[in-house]
Order: sequence, then C-alpha cells, then structure tokens
Amino acid sequence: MALEGMPLPLSGVTIADFSWVLAGPRCTEWLGAMGARVIKIEGPRRPDQYRNVAIHEPGHTDHESSGAFHTLNYSKLGCTVDFTHPKGLGLAKRIIAISDVAIENFAYGVMEKVGLSYEEVRAVRPDIIMIGSSAMGKAGPDKAHVAYGQLLHSFSGLNSVTGYPERGPSTVGGTYTDPLTGNTLAFTILAALWHRRRTGQGQYVDVSMVEATLMQLPEYVMDYTANGRVAGPQGNAEGVAAPHNCYPCQGEDKWVAIAVYNQEDWEAFSHALDQPAWTRDPRFADQLSRFQHREALDALVAQWTRQRTAEEVTVQLQAAGVAAGPSYNAAEMYADPHLKDRGFFVEVEHPVVGRKPIMRMPWLLEPGPNGQYWAAPTLGQHNDVVFRDILGMDAAEVLALRDEGVIL
Repeated sequence: MALEGMPLPLSGVTIADFSWVLAGPRCTEWLGAMGARVIKIEGPRRPDQYRNVAIHEPGHTDHESSGAFHTLNYSKLGCTVDFTHPKGLGLAKRIIAISDVAIENFAYGVMEKVGLSYEEVRAVRPDIIMIGSSAMGKAGPDKAHVAYGQLLHSFSGLNSVTGYPERGPSTVGGTYTDPLTGNTLAFTILAALWHRRRTGQGQYVDVSMVEATLMQLPEYVMDYTANGRVAGPQGNAEGVAAPHNCYPCQGEDKWVAIAVYNQEDWEAFSHALDQPAWTRDPRFADQLSRFQHREALDALVAQWTRQRTAEEVTVQLQAAGVAAGPSYNAAEMYADPHLKDRGFFVEVEHPVVGRKPIMRMPWLLEPGPNGQYWAAPTLGQHNDVVFRDILGMDAAEVLALRDEGVIL
C-alpha cells in the first residue's frame, strides 16, 4: 500500500476500462497498481473471457476462480454494464464522462457498432484519451483480420527466429504478443497523459499488436535491410556469444543458463572451472572461433554441468563474475529466496478463493510509495461503488437498471 500521506504516481487518474482477455487488462493492471482508479466494465452476460477459458483454482470451475484473471485484474473496481442496451450505453458514457482514459482491445469495428466510437466518446469528454488495441491496428488493408496469439507470432516474424534450425518455425508458446502489447499500452497512456497535461488536448491512440511485437525484433529487420540476410530459427544462440545456452544438470529435467559474451567473460569462465585442458583448445581461442565451434563447446560445457546441480553451477560461476542462473519452473520461481526477500509476491484476500499471492509491479521506489494491491473483482462486485458513490446515482435508479438487466 502507499506510504501514509504520499500519493501514488497515478493518483487522481481514472480509467474507463472496456478491455478484456490479456493485453488490455495487463495494461490497466499496471496503471491500477500505480494508483489510477481503474473501472473495469464487463457485460453481465458476456464477461471477460479470461474468467472462463483460463486455468481455474483447484476445485473450482466458476468464473470467479480463474488464476489468470486474478493475476491480470487486481487493484481494479469491477462493474457490469450491458452497453448494447440503450440505457447501458448511456451508463457507459457516464463513466467515460468522469474518466481521463478509455481503453478497449476488441476487434476492429466493435466499439463503433455499439455506439462508442472515438467521436462519440469525445462528445462526452472532449479531452478524453482513447486507446484502441487490435491485432493489425485500426487502419490499413488488414485491419479487420481475425487474429489470436499464434497468427500474431507468425505474422510479426517472431516464429521465424524461434525454435531450432532443423525444426523450422516454432512459436514461443502461449500468447507472448498480449503481455508485450499491454506493456506498450501502459507506456503509451502515460505519454498521452503527459501530452494532455502540457497541451490540454486528448487524442485517439491506435496500437497494433503486430507492430508492438515486430518492434522487439529490430536486429533481424536491420540485418535484412542492411545486409540482405534473412534470419532463421536461432535456438539459444545470441549474436556471436558462446557458450550461450541452457545446459543439463544433476536431477530430473534440471538446467542452468550460461552466457559468455566476450574474452573477459571467457577468461573468468575458464578460471571458474579451474582451466580444464579443453578451455585452451585453439578452436575456443577467441569469441568468433568459439561461436563457430559452439556445438563442440556446448558438449564440453554440458559434460561439466551434468556433474553438478544448477544451484552449484550458478554459485560457482557467479562468484567469478560469469552470468549464470538456474532455469526455473513456476514452483521454483515462487520459492526463490531472492524474490521473497524483495517482496515480489503480495498476498491478497479474494471472497471466493481466499488468500492468494499476486505479482507486484517489477520495481521498487525508494522511499516509495510502491503500489496498491487488492484482489481482482468478482463480476459486478463494485456496482454500488461505481454507480452510487462515483456517479452519484440514487438507489432507485440502480435498482431499475438491475431489474432491466442492464447491470447485475
């Protein structure tokens, strides 16, 4: 929680959050933790898909127990509005009228279809910052394409450089583009808020998930435009670094990552291993030759790591100044003493699944404040807070909307 008497960085900013699934909620998760008042708006009959399609807590199958939904939607106020209903549309506009930012990540044309285009939103709040995120962007010949993570991984070129050369393109798994886009959205909103602070002007921001992903691959684009080379699957390679890989260790499916980037790193690596004869092999004399013979080098490094645990390798190499660390799974990461010492996992109380950990923002401010954290809302949990306390509606009006199915 914030230090007493010290406002959080985004205190006083209100976000009308129409977003769902992953990219938009990741963005507003960050903004909410930084102090923004995020009003998450879900349809009573069509709530956020992540309530139902993501992994649920053991023993639960209802839409209040999705672990992924909890992770992406903490520190938000949750309300329900059927904005396909005329009264619901009016209610959505009342929320927009008291908001600084409106965010959505629906497919092309959805907001326009329900009556919440930028022009209609701006008529309610002239200086509104409206941000729309879609697969291909809101303009261009492919703007209406239907797309999920796999298509975006492929179209952006990401799949062309992941995996191993002998296997062809391979995806990174999951939907890497969504959290990456969420981070991009958060940065863009902060920039737009700063612009409005200086000029008084709101604006519409069109964020393309494909373009946000492609921005993470600049070296491959530059290599093609400058040298005419088209990169293929890279495996665990990085530039001309070697050794640079994940190596097997003692135990079942235990691995350690080691990265040696230059001659200084190599000398430190060699000394850490007590300079075995193979470290003086002419094939490994300099950075380029090590990279050219990296398969032979990897085999020798693996012989050494197999005789040790990942933790032993990490301690030995880190003591010599060599980048190394165990390849963690989720359970090992959660138990890591370093993350625990930094307080990275914060426990919050949820009315359905009880006390559970969430991940705080990945930074610490000195002396603070360092964020606000409470559990993700149940469906419509904060209807009274939003409609009565924030919008100033009376009890009879709220009850009438509930009776008509406009809200829960």
